[in-house]
Amino acid sequence: MELHKLTITEALKGLREGVFTSVELTQALINVMEASQADIHAYVTIDAAGALAQAAECDQRRAAGEDLPLLGVPIAIKDNMNVIGQPCTASSRILEGYVAPYDATVIAKLRAAGAIFLGRTNMDEFALGSTTQTSGFGPTENPVARGCIPGGSSGGSAAAVGGDLAICALGSDTGGSIRQPASHCGIVGVKPTYGRVSRYGIVACASSLDQVGPMTKTVEDAAILMNVISGRDPMDATSLDEAVPDYTTAWKDADPEQPLKGMTFGIPTEYYGEGLDPEVRAFTEAAKERVIALGGTLKEVSLPHSEYGIPTYYICMTAEISANLARFDGVRYGQRVPCDDVIEQYKRTRAEGFGAEVKRRVLLGTFVLSSGYYDAYYNRAQKVRTLIRRDFDQAFAECDALLSPVTPEPAWPLGVYQDDPIRNYLSDVLTVGVNLAGCCAIAIPAGTTQAGKPVGIQLIAPNFGEMTLFKAAKALELPRA
Repeated sequence: MELHKLTITEALKGLREGVFTSVELTQALINVMEASQADIHAYVTIDAAGALAQAAECDQRRAAGEDLPLLGVPIAIKDNMNVIGQPCTASSRILEGYVAPYDATVIAKLRAAGAIFLGRTNMDEFALGSTTQTSGFGPTENPVARGCIPGGSSGGSAAAVGGDLAICALGSDTGGSIRQPASHCGIVGVKPTYGRVSRYGIVACASSLDQVGPMTKTVEDAAILMNVISGRDPMDATSLDEAVPDYTTAWKDADPEQPLKGMTFGIPTEYYGEGLDPEVRAFTEAAKERVIALGGTLKEVSLPHSEYGIPTYYICMTAEISANLARFDGVRYGQRVPCDDVIEQYKRTRAEGFGAEVKRRVLLGTFVLSSGYYDAYYNRAQKVRTLIRRDFDQAFAECDALLSPVTPEPAWPLGVYQDDPIRNYLSDVLTVGVNLAGCCAIAIPAGTTQAGKPVGIQLIAPNFGEMTLFKAAKALELPRA
């Protein structure tokens, strides 16, 4: 049995039945992680000793009769989430050497559920990017489509799960940063409703857009993780007090032959226009056919303000980045370039610590917030954001969920478009609307191109519509290879 290839469901079954121990499972993963690190570079740091110590404790607890939702299951964590005692750099040199003094709320919940923390996955610096090439510690390679990007910013988490270097992982999604790399690496990625999962202890990117979510090998695994990490958190003023259902029951009462009977799927015309890769379009059309075959119906809908999604997103996001990254000044934590003059220290620390993409977005954000331009850019973008949210509300008045591609094209070769930021920004065109509107979405594998590149499809549901997402995604999920 190749333990590193197991799903959460399979791992829990084997642990409960005594087929293998948590130490054996964790060691198997560490072996493949370390062997692939030079090629794939999915991780920034691997905590082998810490993970094995946690695994031994989990085995003792299970032997004593404990049975928690994730007891003994190893998980990889994106490098922007605080895990006490582990480095937390957001893949930026400016935070090199920083060790988390506390657990983020999602980490505390995973720890209480018995999870083991393997290490920190690579990411675009401060989650600013769509390729994981802006990391201060080097790029990550797609483990399925070798030589290509894994997507971003949660590219390390996607590569770890897609390459069987982790059973599951957490990522964060600001404009598609879970769904896009999930699509590129052939895995499942969930962007929960804004406020469904606590952001406390997460290195902030854009606070009104960020959301933590699971990255897994199956829809059922994603539901298991969502059960653990969801819920109100008094430490996060943006988390919402909404009852958390058991997401693993979303598909339990569905008709085995027609699990989508009675469900209507909206097809947003704006998401199927020019620029869509022919193979991506073909996989999405095949998904539509499966919807009908499984008892669902299709309905064409419109999201008329979609064309303004990218400019609106990049104004709102960069404005928040400018404010959030102001705290990295060489005074409180992280890298410091000593100078006699404090202002010069700020300048030199940020100049040396931040990468080119971070600097670009901080400058853009500072500009749109500056006197004389605030109303013309930021204030107007917020108004358009409201219109985008209304578009989704109107679409959901006609259907249960939306079905679309995740990205316009499959993963492209490493290094391509690296010096073309606009081209990279446009790769988010089909995902940013969900974050601007605050609703939930899931990416699931749809197939593999002739060149061997994974392609996903995206399902979008209204606020707190995760049960609808999981029911539909489970029905449309393809068998694992």
